[in-house]
Amino acid sequence: MTNTNLEKLKNLMNEHRFDTVALIPGSDFRWLTGMEKHLMERPTMILVTVDKDPAIVAAGFEMNSFDRIGFNFRAFPFSDNPSEWGNAFRQAGEYLDLSGKTIAVNSLHFRFFETKLLEDAIANCRIVSGESLFKKLRLQKTEEEISFMKKAAIIAETALEKTLKIVRPGISEHEIASELNAQLMRAGSDPALPFSPIVAGGPNAADPHAAVSDRILESGDFLLFDWGARYQGYCSDITRTFAVGDVSEIQHEVYNTVLAANRAAKRTAHPGIPCGAVDRAARTEIEKAGYGSYFTHRLGHGLGMEAHEDPYIYAENSLLLSKGMVFTDEPGINLPGKFGVRIEDDLVITNEGCEQITSFPRELRIL
Repeated sequence: MTNTNLEKLKNLMNEHRFDTVALIPGSDFRWLTGMEKHLMERPTMILVTVDKDPAIVAAGFEMNSFDRIGFNFRAFPFSDNPSEWGNAFRQAGEYLDLSGKTIAVNSLHFRFFETKLLEDAIANCRIVSGESLFKKLRLQKTEEEISFMKKAAIIAETALEKTLKIVRPGISEHEIASELNAQLMRAGSDPALPFSPIVAGGPNAADPHAAVSDRILESGDFLLFDWGARYQGYCSDITRTFAVGDVSEIQHEVYNTVLAANRAAKRTAHPGIPCGAVDRAARTEIEKAGYGSYFTHRLGHGLGMEAHEDPYIYAENSLLLSKGMVFTDEPGINLPGKFGVRIEDDLVITNEGCEQITSFPRELRIL
């Protein structure tokens, strides 16, 4: 048995000259195996080389669950006695002939715990960063992956629309966030959300990574939602800003400036265009309106099985966009102590340009 993801991983290993790749539970592990496993005090690892079936090291009671992964592997089970774990890793290393070899890992996610198990069990192995490989592994999405992300967007948008029914002056951010979390589950999101939703009113909306608070909404506030759903492991990430009652002319001006920047980025996003050019297109709109110093973050980030992954959309990034890349378009203006506005959509690069995965209306809505 084989699968296309394993073949892609092995091709990248050849390209980047890595002897072995080690994966532990997380997005890369699920992408390869289709299995949702959790990081725990017991190790779970898959070791991949180019010329042999992968080795899976895991607790014995876990092994039957791997029968569905779609490719052949060798199992190296262990019991709950931690003193036996090293032996399972030693046997896996002998099977794959890893003595003296390099083992590439995703340095953002691989733990010291598993690093030490490998180093103690396999003579002279070297654990190295596989950043060059992992940046490419999930960079371009398939049609199936994009369909999952579209479903995740529909779920998120359905949940927000139902949540908006309770918004009024006098309600707290915490109450709204609780309702949004419940509605996301009712709409069909995977239980593990991409991130904890942000619900930020008034001056709190000026903090791009605001924590939900007990602040009470007031008439004249901007209310910002940054939220997403997960479907079949794939994420959506959306931001919309609403007016709670009547807002000032300045608030309207800032909102319309951010909306123009959001649209400018979409017009620019095409295959063959550098990521940085998309950021600069949005930033130019905000700078023209005199708010450049208040656009304090990059335009966006890649999206897939993680809420933040490659490609990252910042002004200096020369990476060329290509078909299947998915990323966020989220310009913002943050006026500390006053208010903030952000409008975020999820875009996928197509042969001709880009397609919006998200569809929730972007014009200013008064609640």
